[in-house]
Amino acid sequence: MRKRRSATRQPKKINFNVDPTHFLNRDISWLHFNRRVLQEAADPRNPLLERLRFLIIFSSNLDEFVMKRVGYLKHLITSGFTHRSVDGQTAEDQLVNIRRHINEDLERQRSIYLGLIAELKRHDIYIYDYDDLPGEDRDYLNGYFRRKVFPVLTPLSVDPGHPFPFISNLSYSLGMILRNPLTETVLFSRVKIPEVIPGLIPLPKADGEKRHRFVTTVTLVRSNLDLLYPGMEIQQTVPFRVSRNADVDHREDEAQDLLVLVEEGIKERRLADCVRLEIHKDTEPSIMNFLKDSLEIVEDDIYLMDFPIDFGILKPVVDLDIPALKFKPWQPVIPKTFFENTNIFQLIRQGDILLHHPYDSFSGTVEKFISAAAEDPHVLTIKMTLYRTGEHSTFIKSLIKAAEKGKQVVCLVELKARFDEQRNIVWAQKLEDAGVHVVYGILGLKTHTKTALIIRQESDGEITSYAHIGTGNYHSQTSTLYTDLGLLTCNRRVCGEVIEVFNYLTGSSLKTDYADLLVAPINMKSQFMGKIQQEIRNKKAGKPARIIAKMNSMEDEVITEALYEASSVGVPITLIVRGFCSLKPGVKGLSENIQVISIIGRFLEHSRIFYFANGSEDPMAGEYFIGSADWMHRNLHNRVELITPIFDGKLREKLWEFMDILLNDNRQAWYLNEDGTYTQRTPKDGEEERGTHALLMQKTIQREKAL
Repeated sequence: MRKRRSATRQPKKINFNVDPTHFLNRDISWLHFNRRVLQEAADPRNPLLERLRFLIIFSSNLDEFVMKRVGYLKHLITSGFTHRSVDGQTAEDQLVNIRRHINEDLERQRSIYLGLIAELKRHDIYIYDYDDLPGEDRDYLNGYFRRKVFPVLTPLSVDPGHPFPFISNLSYSLGMILRNPLTETVLFSRVKIPEVIPGLIPLPKADGEKRHRFVTTVTLVRSNLDLLYPGMEIQQTVPFRVSRNADVDHREDEAQDLLVLVEEGIKERRLADCVRLEIHKDTEPSIMNFLKDSLEIVEDDIYLMDFPIDFGILKPVVDLDIPALKFKPWQPVIPKTFFENTNIFQLIRQGDILLHHPYDSFSGTVEKFISAAAEDPHVLTIKMTLYRTGEHSTFIKSLIKAAEKGKQVVCLVELKARFDEQRNIVWAQKLEDAGVHVVYGILGLKTHTKTALIIRQESDGEITSYAHIGTGNYHSQTSTLYTDLGLLTCNRRVCGEVIEVFNYLTGSSLKTDYADLLVAPINMKSQFMGKIQQEIRNKKAGKPARIIAKMNSMEDEVITEALYEASSVGVPITLIVRGFCSLKPGVKGLSENIQVISIIGRFLEHSRIFYFANGSEDPMAGEYFIGSADWMHRNLHNRVELITPIFDGKLREKLWEFMDILLNDNRQAWYLNEDGTYTQRTPKDGEEERGTHALLMQKTIQREKAL
């Protein structure tokens, strides 16, 4: 069988003037981030079921990393690229280091999992294999199998008339060696555990029973294989899972229709090369070799497991309604001003509003902004970008309603949002059917900005523009789990340039002279470089200088070198980077004035904030910005991003308070070391615990009570 090669993006061009010893490897740094997530599963300060949730998140993160980054590196090798990472490693070097790091983490994950299983038992929560159960439970499960599992299973055997079956990405399978007792022939067969079947099946409870008991579906299927293969001898069975390359891309400049191109890309990803095989460690060599040859993989693509291959099956346990074993519930608060002002546009005209989710309600503020615009007869136009949105998006419903009411509605749907392409295609088609003007952005660029614009004719006849500029997606579900910031404003300077950004996205505008907004790929990087250089000049002139930047990831080598230059002249720099960071902090003579902090906890830190002292001791006189971009090459060069200044003094105070909480966190904060490892900060003797998320929830409640 000829191996199918996926079209994959070209490697990023590295600035060869940089010194590779100045940088950490981005992929190993990302694995260190996921190791911090794994530590949350081990941390006894977290409630038991939340620790189990972190174990699932760690596993899900790792799946995505393997599909995207390992797939990318393997493509570089097979395509003959002699590309080195910014820290000087070849793709082969990186894959060796990645595998070593992953194996270390899997061993740690196994240990944590076994410890959590023991703790679950102490709370009367049990996860069984089918063979561990007494007869009455087996009878129930056998009936369950015949009614709900057996009808949806499809055994696929390999013989001269049946080729090796396609194994879909992340599908959980049972592989078997079968023997025909009549012909004595031996063959391989595979049964996929369909996604429609839960990975754990709850066992019924007796009256008043407090125990929660589950059985793994894969062991139930394994114990009933005789019903699928009557008369055959089942000699061996083994669970396994395949991961495929998700780093599939296409030449947009050769595309006639971007929608068709993305649809083809989704199909191509489904058939992409296998980059990982997870399989039980006791698998017979004959099965291992057969799968290795059939999937066309090498030894280093195989990971041996003796615990759940798919940790996603544990979700029914995490979702148990046992408040004592979970974080105290948090209900995002709708600010009182949104209750007291029935007209949200009048509220915005009173002054800019800075929202901080999930402390401030997303549904009661941002969703209200768009839904009110759809209903308001004075609203003429709604323009909005959608990168990722939910399965039951209220934004889509509002845009459709607005179009049906005769308003001009424009929606830029980013079809290339990784793993959300199919959903976005469906939404785009529904919007078009309702009369919304749907555009797909600019060829060669992803539209990552999170921006909405409302044009309204006021009662006096004046036309006013209102904008929402956010750091996170218009996604109601993730808004309760991710921390993000959003600005609601009718400031003429800001809104006037937001109009220009939408003209750039939907038309052919070549505007480059943005006065206030930082827009990628137009002026954002040059503006950031200019502001870093200004801090350097201020420091040399004896003026106050400081840089604080919060983001998800950091790897742009040009900005990194600029920060090193600032550090060398004494500018204090703090980077709050949740994920990977390629910058090396604390290196004498290079970055000794740079500190890097990562905040990991119950919420995913997703907001982006940038602060420059701008020659003033007073933090309120500095420059503040929020927006959608990280300091990554892709954000600054390959995406449409928008970052807005924050002009209002009260909003600056709010941002400063937030950053001060982050900088003084002694519960969730990790500090990046020069060698790329992280050290968790803990309270000193007698010191009060200061966790960012707990403090901000507390302050939100206190704020609303004080109003």
